[in-house]
Amino acid sequence: MDAQKIPATVITGFLGAGKTTLIRNMLMTANGRRIALIINEFGDLGVDGEVLKGCGIESCTEDDIIELNNGCICCTVADDFVPTITKLLARENPPEHIVIETSGLALPQPLVSAFNWPEIREKVTVDGVVTVVDSRAVADGRFAHDVAKVEAQRAEDEALDHDSPLEELFEDQISCADMIVLNKSDLVDGDDLDKLQAELGKQISRSVKFVRAANGSLGADVLLGLASASENDIQNRKSHHEMHHDEHHGDEGDFHHHEHDHDEFENFVVAGNSIGDIKALLKGLKPVIEAHDILRLKGFVHVEGKPMRLVIQAVGNRIDHYFDREWQADEAKTSNLVVIGLAGLDQTKISADISKLFG
Repeated sequence: MDAQKIPATVITGFLGAGKTTLIRNMLMTANGRRIALIINEFGDLGVDGEVLKGCGIESCTEDDIIELNNGCICCTVADDFVPTITKLLARENPPEHIVIETSGLALPQPLVSAFNWPEIREKVTVDGVVTVVDSRAVADGRFAHDVAKVEAQRAEDEALDHDSPLEELFEDQISCADMIVLNKSDLVDGDDLDKLQAELGKQISRSVKFVRAANGSLGADVLLGLASASENDIQNRKSHHEMHHDEHHGDEGDFHHHEHDHDEFENFVVAGNSIGDIKALLKGLKPVIEAHDILRLKGFVHVEGKPMRLVIQAVGNRIDHYFDREWQADEAKTSNLVVIGLAGLDQTKISADISKLFG
């Protein structure tokens, strides 16, 4: 890696894999290193950025956290990402390291390709692409590992005549990785975890480092300093659509164009009042999540009599919660939860069911 270039780490992974928690833990062990964060979320409520702003680390101030909520970063490279990087580089005291958390719906390949743009290439390099995997979800078969087999089944059965966006996204995030973090490994027994790692390894032709973690507990010394210069290896990190395009049209070397349809997913925010019983809220959310097959639920809740803000993070019916910081004097003590799922969610019914839990 060119020592004169600022290293940038891309942290990607599917919805709820634990990217934000991983970054929080990384910041706690950064030992004063100046790190700038670019956070890209799917949805209007910037939950991940707010969680990181509440971590209270002196070397990472609110000015060092930039949120891009105008759409998936892989689809807005020219409009959002490039100007953001350019602005960071123009600072009087530029960061020593840049960390980019992509949306759970983002393809990492177009983002890595953007580091070859002339205005970026001479000053920044991709230190590494870190893909965070929810080990428990994958072990439970939430995603298909063999996309070709899914496509074959789809061709044979009219009932399966639809794309598999979740599987394709997962495949693309794995194929672009320099490091794969098998997060939530404590929820999977050793043999199953070994099988999972072996299966993922078969999908990648390059040498990739696997690391296991519980609750994203990895330090900066593990995640930073990979020196991969991933932008120079983009030919070996093609997305599903790029490989499909090459099969039919030949390898034209164009990595700036891709098809990426977000219409398969939808999200909305449910606002609520204060709550008095945390256990009752968590117990009530589980059946709502299960009944409507909600992929991801996250947000902030105001608890009566508590000065601190309660963070809710749910993947399927597994719900984590913790207090992250005190409510600020100038912010309304309200409750807001982001709901994310496949297209066709019954927003009216889900909103009504969740609203009941707030009284």
